[in-house]
Amino acid sequence: MNSVSMPHVWLNGHVLPADSAFLSTNDRGFLLADGVFETVRVQGSRPLWLDDHLARLRRGAAAFSISVPFTDDVLRAAVDNLLRCEAHEAAALRITLTRGSTALRGLWNRAEVTSATLLMTVAGRLPLPAQRLVVARSTRRNDFSPLSRMKSLNYGDNLLARKEALERGATDALLMNTRDNFACACVGNVFFRVDGIWSTPPEAEGVLPGLARQRLLRLLPAIERPMPACDLERVEAALVSNSLDCAVVTHLDGRALAFADKPEACTALYADEPFEGQR
Repeated sequence: MNSVSMPHVWLNGHVLPADSAFLSTNDRGFLLADGVFETVRVQGSRPLWLDDHLARLRRGAAAFSISVPFTDDVLRAAVDNLLRCEAHEAAALRITLTRGSTALRGLWNRAEVTSATLLMTVAGRLPLPAQRLVVARSTRRNDFSPLSRMKSLNYGDNLLARKEALERGATDALLMNTRDNFACACVGNVFFRVDGIWSTPPEAEGVLPGLARQRLLRLLPAIERPMPACDLERVEAALVSNSLDCAVVTHLDGRALAFADKPEACTALYADEPFEGQR
């Protein structure tokens, strides 16, 4: 992308210069975080795992009873079109879906019919640096909430935890759940190596079923198991993964980890080959 050119977005069926794209002041995504999103890794002009992202977007939309106003074929063509306008060697594509504009106040108005808002944006992507994690004290992951297992727009707890982490000299926070077990980082799944075995918390612990997570389970390989607070001192190595990148953890709650080399699985994770039957 030319550094002086205006970036473009895709909004409700049209590619527009970013400064010409407008959302309603009554959009429920803005007012109530009433929506879902996906963040897609782009390598050259190729969006990675796009079919899986679209499937998860639709599952999240269904949970909110939001109708996705476009077919997957239309969305794939929209992504291709937008990426041609926004040429980055490495990029992050964000797909945001909200219930749309509302004429009535209140949390839920059964009689009101809204038209969903679907926005796609592209930004340059830098590698995720090595992470220094601290255990969040200001908030926890609600493992009882369905929101913990979907990409909803409600990221309040994650924002509070990240703010705390930065204030304490770390790069990210490790969130515990209501059972005093570890769940995730602010924007990624976590993997721990204990006694030479890689593991990650299961979804029941309040974990987003990340697309990178499901692949790393096979590639490391790793098992799913609860991670109680008492296990923290036994961690030999740790990773934070999401759809954009996978980073090693060098420090865990102030303790330097003995093993801070990135496993080969992290490189294989974002290879061009589709993951067993997922395409």
